[in-house]
Amino acid sequence: MKGWWKQVLVWTTLGVFGLAGAQQTVITIATVNNPDMIIMQKLTPEFEKKYPNIKVRWVVLPENELRQKVTLDISSGTGAYDIMTIGTYEAPLWGKNGWLLPFDNVPTAYDLEDVLKPVRDALSYGGRLYALPFYAESSMLYYRKDLFAEKGFNVPEQPTWDQVASWAKALHNPRAGLYGICLRGLPGWGENMALISTMVNTFGGRWFDTEWRPELTSPEWKRAVSFYVDLVRNYGPPGVTSNGYTENLTLFSQGNCAMWVDATVAAGYLANPKNSRVADKVGFAQAPVAVTPNGSHWLWAWALAVPKSSKKAEAARTFIYWATSKEYIELVGRTEGWVSVPPGTRKSTYENPNYLKAAPFAKEVLRAIQTADPTKPSAKPVPYTGIQYVSIPEFQAIGTQVGQFIAGIVAGRYSVDEGLARAQAAVEKIMREAGYLK
Repeated sequence: MKGWWKQVLVWTTLGVFGLAGAQQTVITIATVNNPDMIIMQKLTPEFEKKYPNIKVRWVVLPENELRQKVTLDISSGTGAYDIMTIGTYEAPLWGKNGWLLPFDNVPTAYDLEDVLKPVRDALSYGGRLYALPFYAESSMLYYRKDLFAEKGFNVPEQPTWDQVASWAKALHNPRAGLYGICLRGLPGWGENMALISTMVNTFGGRWFDTEWRPELTSPEWKRAVSFYVDLVRNYGPPGVTSNGYTENLTLFSQGNCAMWVDATVAAGYLANPKNSRVADKVGFAQAPVAVTPNGSHWLWAWALAVPKSSKKAEAARTFIYWATSKEYIELVGRTEGWVSVPPGTRKSTYENPNYLKAAPFAKEVLRAIQTADPTKPSAKPVPYTGIQYVSIPEFQAIGTQVGQFIAGIVAGRYSVDEGLARAQAAVEKIMREAGYLK
């Protein structure tokens, strides 16, 4: 009997200490439902094997919804997330507000100098880094080499928007399920307005003059928006105002688009035969220009940051260092193929022969990122930085409202003049209430 009780005591003790030893720090990450983030989620068990005391909980959301939720959470200090996926727009603004924990003592083994300087600078404020990039991007033109060859079209290194329009007209064949061009139409400051802002820039326009007066009714805005509306109405797929980045990625990869102007990060997905029916038929060129190259292609990074409200900052940073490391890039290369590794962040990626062999677009992407200049988004002087956004807190509301008005123009609810007049009035109201205008 005594032996039986002794065994029970051993089992109980082992159970208690086993539970205590197995206790984990659970961190919650909010991220966007882009293919690269889905791969990160898929590979998280590798992180948890390496760090068995940390468990990662995922909240994966569409882009617009992610931005709404993380902005509400961090501005209110709710603390629902330990890691937030944010961009080059939020990082410096939220860092300035004291909402994010800085990355002041990055481990030497991480090799921070390997991270491309334009990306590091875009995620910093006051010389302090507030997020680490998971992937970085500019924008570029994707086109179907086979279709272009059939028509005898030659694509220069940097085509014009007029050339794009002529190609879209010639290739548009909706009866065959092929659309001349796919462009973002889903309203949102980071959806349709990301593309439209670059179009306004290269048509010679700007969001604000040097006195912060909005210029949405300027000739340049009218020309750019008219051009965009004609393209998507005449040569785009139906329901364009429901199509954001993800929807257009699917359309192009399934062979439904002759062209697409969007984020360079899509290149790896489109060139991967596991994902794309047109993997061997995709051509790559710099984003189109109109009257000036200024602001014709954007600079963006999806990055991982730790909100000040997190109670698990050490574990959160441990995950971020892993997910943005050279080690992680090697892991993706081994398991998913080198064409799928997160692009745009590290010099070593663009020096890696495995990547260069798998990624015919690598040099085009690197060139686009390195030549995007957020300090000169327009041929005219501006009081702001940012290419596809304006680096002020009010821009989320501004860009989203304007995006809704432009979607209304596409849908036929407003003429171009009426839609832009309404947008101008809305932006003036926001800027006046925020104290930019008297």
